[in-house]
Amino acid sequence: MSEAVTETDSPECGSSKQEKSLRYRELSETWRKVMAAMTACSIILAINQIFNLGFFIGYVVLDSRYMYMITGVMLCMVFITFPANKHSLAHVPWYDIAIMVVIAVIFSYYAYFAERIVLEAWEYAAPQVGVWLALVTWVIVLEAGRRAGGWPVFAIVLVFSLYPTFAASLPNVVAALSIPIQEVAIFHILGEESLFGIPMRVFAQLVFGFLVFGVSLQFTGGGPFFINFAFALLGHLRGGPAKVSIFSSGLMGSMSGGPISNVLTTGPLSIPAMRRIGFSKEYAAGVEACASTGGVFMPPIMGATAFVMASFLNVSYVTVAVAAIVPSVLYFFGLFMQIDAYAARHDLQGLPKDELPKVGKVFREGWYFIAVFIALIWMLVYLQREAVAPFYATGLLLVINQFTVHKLSLDRFMQLVAQMGKLLAELAGILAAIGLIIGGLAVTGIAGTIANDLVYLAGENVVILLVMGALTSFILGIGMTVTAAYIFLAIVLVPALTNSGLDPLASHMFVMYWGMLSFITPPVALAAFAAASVANVSPMRAGVEAMRLGAIIYFVPFFFVFNPALLLQASWGENLQAITTALVGVALVSAALQGYLIGLGDLGSGSRGILVRILIGISGLSLALPAGGLFGFSQIFLVVVTLIFLGAGIGIRQVFSLSSNSGSKLEIPPD
Repeated sequence: MSEAVTETDSPECGSSKQEKSLRYRELSETWRKVMAAMTACSIILAINQIFNLGFFIGYVVLDSRYMYMITGVMLCMVFITFPANKHSLAHVPWYDIAIMVVIAVIFSYYAYFAERIVLEAWEYAAPQVGVWLALVTWVIVLEAGRRAGGWPVFAIVLVFSLYPTFAASLPNVVAALSIPIQEVAIFHILGEESLFGIPMRVFAQLVFGFLVFGVSLQFTGGGPFFINFAFALLGHLRGGPAKVSIFSSGLMGSMSGGPISNVLTTGPLSIPAMRRIGFSKEYAAGVEACASTGGVFMPPIMGATAFVMASFLNVSYVTVAVAAIVPSVLYFFGLFMQIDAYAARHDLQGLPKDELPKVGKVFREGWYFIAVFIALIWMLVYLQREAVAPFYATGLLLVINQFTVHKLSLDRFMQLVAQMGKLLAELAGILAAIGLIIGGLAVTGIAGTIANDLVYLAGENVVILLVMGALTSFILGIGMTVTAAYIFLAIVLVPALTNSGLDPLASHMFVMYWGMLSFITPPVALAAFAAASVANVSPMRAGVEAMRLGAIIYFVPFFFVFNPALLLQASWGENLQAITTALVGVALVSAALQGYLIGLGDLGSGSRGILVRILIGISGLSLALPAGGLFGFSQIFLVVVTLIFLGAGIGIRQVFSLSSNSGSKLEIPPD
C-alpha cells in the first residue's frame, strides 16, 4: 500500500472504462468549452435564485422563470453529454445541435412569457403556439430521459406520461377519464405538477448545491484523503482492506449518491488491497458493491433521494437524515461484522503497519476536508440552511485548497467544471423525465385509486402489502436510479402503506431501501457488476456474493417500518432499547451468514454446521424483531426465544466439537 493516493486516482481522472460505463460522450476541446460555459451558467442561475442576489436587472427572478431558464440550459447539456447511440460517442452530430437550438428557442419563449403562463393558467388553456411547443418539449424530455437514464426510464415514463390519453380504455381498476393529448401536453410542460413538479424543483433548489460540493471534494483530493484516512485507521486490523472499503466507500457514496460511480471511484484501490491479503475476487467485489450502495442512504448527505423525500413529506431534510441514522448504522455494522467473521474464519490478517499511511500525517495533510465537512453538517443541522449550506462549504473548500499541495490549476479547474456538468446533466435528464410520471397520475387523480386497490388486494393485511411493495420496489429499481424508482413508488405505493396505518416517514424509507436493493441483487445487480469489472470476475458470481453480504438490509426495512424507534421517532428509552437489541440481533445474523461467532469460533461445516447457523440466525432475527408491531410479541418473549435458539445453537456446536475432538484422539489398543 502506498503512502498516499495520487491525484490520478481520483474519479475525474478515471479510465476510459469508467467513462464508457457512464455513457459519457468524448468531447472535443470546443465542446468542452461550451459544456463548461453552460455549467457555469447553470451554477450562476442557481446561486442567484437560492441566495436572492438579484443579478438580473436588480430583482429576483420569478420561480417559474428560473425553472424554465435552468431546465433549458441543463437539457442542452444532456444532448451534449449523452450520445443518441454508440455511433455518436466521439462527436456531437448535427441533429443534437438542432435539438439544442430548438430547446434554446422554446425555453426562451417559456421564460419570456413566464408571468403570463402563471397568471393566465396556460396549463389548462394555452394559446395554440403554447400547445405545439409543449408537444415538442414533451418529446425532447422523453429523449433526454432515455439518454441519461436508459431504456427502462424511457419506457416507464412514456407509458405513464401518455396514460391520461388512453385511461378510459383500461380495466376498471386503473381506468380514468381520457384527456386529449393537447391538454395533457400543456399540463405536463406548463403546469407545476409534472415536468416542474417536485423532482425538478428539489433538484434546482436543493440538490444542485450538493452535487457541486461532491465534485469539488473529489477534485481537491477529498477521495484520496478519506481512503488514506481509512487505511491509516483500519488497514492493520483483521480483514483491514475490506473494512477500509466500508468506511471510505460509505462516505464517498453519501456524497455522490450513485452506487456505480462510487464503485468505480474507490474500487480500483480497495479491491486490489483486499485481494492482496487473501480475499477472493468475488468476495472483494461483493464488499465494494455493498459498501458503495449503502452510502446512498448514509447521512449526512444521502444523495438526491433524501431531499426529494423531505419534499414529499413536507419536513426538513434534517428530519429525514436523522431518521436514516440507525438503519444505515445497522447496515454497515452488519457488513463490518460479516467481514470480521469471514476474515477470522479464513485467518486473513491486515496489512503491515509499516506499509500504511500514518494517521497524523494524513490528518495534517487533509484536516481541512474534515473541517469543511463539520461546517457543512453544522449549517445543515444547527442552522437548517439546506439550500445554501453546500455553496458555502464549496467556497470554503476551494479557498483553503488553493493554499495546499492540491492547489487547482486552470486546467484542473476546467476539468472540475466539466465533471459538474456531466453529473448535473445526468440527474436533470432523469428527473425531468420522471416528473412526467407524476403529471400523468396527477392529471387523472388515479394515484389515490391505485392505493385503495392495493390495500384491497392485500386484504388489509399490512405484511402482505409490505411484501408486495418490496417486490414492486425491487423490480422498479432494476436499471433505474434509486431516486427515479423512489419517486414513482412514493406516488403509487406509499399512500397505500400509510392508509394501512403505517408511519409516513417509515413508509417512504421502506420503498427507498427496497428500490436500492436491485443494485446488489442478481439478475441485474448494477453495483456488483461494476465491481466485478474492476475485480475481473464473473458479474453474476460477484452479484451472488454481494447479495449474501448485504442480506441484513433485506430485513432492516421490515424492522423499522413496524418500530419507529429505529428511526428515532420514539422516546430516548425506547430508542435505546430498540437500537441495542437490533445491533445484537444483526451481529448474530452476521455470524450465522459467515459461519463464525466471536467468542465461540467457527460454527462448523456440513449439515451440522448449517443447523448451528440456522439456529443462531433465528436467534438474531428474533432479537432484532420489533416488539409489539408485527406479531404482537412482547420484548421479554422475544428475548426468551433468542436465548433458547442461541443456547441450542451453541450447545449443538459444542457437542459436535467435543465429539470430533474425542474421535480424533481415539487410538486402537495393542493386542
